[in-house]
Amino acid sequence: MSATRRRFMGSLTAAAAMPAPAAQRRGAASLPKDRISPLDGVRREKLKITGVDLINLGYRLKPDEEWADGGRNSIIWKTESVIVEVSTDAGLKGIGACSRYNGPAAMKQYLEQVVRPVVLGRNPFEVEYLAGGIAGRGPRAVWAGVDVALWDIIGKAKGVPLYRILATDTEPVTRIQAYASGGEFSWRKGSRFPGPENLVKEALRYKAAGYTAFKFRPGGAFESFGSIREYIPYLREMRKAVGPDFDLIQESNQRWTLEQCLEIAPVLEDLKVLWWEEPTRKIIDDYLTIRQALRTVKISGGETVHNRHDLVEWMDSGAYDIVQPGTDDAGLTECWHQARMAHTRGKLICPHNWQDNLVAIANAHLMAAVPNRYMLESNMTPNPLKDALFKEWFGVKNGYYTIPEKPGLGVELKEGLAEQFPAISEGGWNRPDPDMPPRPDTPRRTGGPGQFNDWPSRPGQPSRR
Repeated sequence: MSATRRRFMGSLTAAAAMPAPAAQRRGAASLPKDRISPLDGVRREKLKITGVDLINLGYRLKPDEEWADGGRNSIIWKTESVIVEVSTDAGLKGIGACSRYNGPAAMKQYLEQVVRPVVLGRNPFEVEYLAGGIAGRGPRAVWAGVDVALWDIIGKAKGVPLYRILATDTEPVTRIQAYASGGEFSWRKGSRFPGPENLVKEALRYKAAGYTAFKFRPGGAFESFGSIREYIPYLREMRKAVGPDFDLIQESNQRWTLEQCLEIAPVLEDLKVLWWEEPTRKIIDDYLTIRQALRTVKISGGETVHNRHDLVEWMDSGAYDIVQPGTDDAGLTECWHQARMAHTRGKLICPHNWQDNLVAIANAHLMAAVPNRYMLESNMTPNPLKDALFKEWFGVKNGYYTIPEKPGLGVELKEGLAEQFPAISEGGWNRPDPDMPPRPDTPRRTGGPGQFNDWPSRPGQPSRR
């Protein structure tokens, strides 16, 4: 019998000063049977939002922690966390992370000028109407963090771990298999960063740590100094080193042409690669052409997708086997709907999880609650904000995330984080590699707003991504 057809019992320590919601005073609330959506039939506690704030944390990578990325061998020199904290009149607080790639300063301004007036005085249980499904690119992305924070409050108010509320018709799990996500290197000769030969060392290191799968990239400056023909021997060497029972996952970051994808497709099949993430630019017909060249390798995509409407054609056409929305981009409400929509179409979900552990724990609660869960990404690039955020440790151990059983997300932020990791307002997260040759002249795109589609579905619709 599914977990949502059982009565969940438990207890919470009474709050000291502020009056607690009824469910918190009594202990864990029972969840209604036969729910269609997470809050279907769930009694709403009397709560009011009294504050909403943004916490921006930063960490400047040490020289030996920096890494190369992208076609121009960009140097990644810092990492950040963007956290929304929501307070209530009952003393309950919720936290949620949003993607740092949308600009922490702009998101803070948007939160103060737009979000705060909307949510103050409202009940967190109105999450689906206040914040669900409205996150977007740029400053509006802060809504994703608000959405997660409201769900954190709801779980605390009902006295149950959040995954139990999200699991409407499936038996939830508390251990989520993780895969190591790294494989960053450089093709530029003389670079201070490791070269493609480092892939084998990385894979063996992660295998020794208990991971059963490793996702890797094409490498920095591939477009200038690498080729598919030169890349293939490293893949074969890696497969030989890790053996047949360790899963390999190719991430292409949309950087290869269709011709390059068709060149490497039979090799990925031969090496029994588990899945291939975003092989080329987002044109559905190209993905379907690649699909025809594969027999067993799955194709994944959909990270940074903020709503199900942008994802549905990719699933219905057969272009994606695995979808990868993340709670830091879309929020929990919308990610839950995307996961459920994928399930009805026979697709798996592996959330994009390339940031701190506040992002990871929200994604883990989502994964625990949906029937089409597969594996959850574990970012292996240097980032102390993964392990330093919470009072109690949360992360990957022996290849698995274990979800806390405390109410809500089940974690609390440490005191003094802003002093330990002060925000870094200087520039973006990547800097040019000064030793790269000049970029060749490329034609400039012209045209007014709306000419370029973020999610082109057919040839003739160029992308800004």
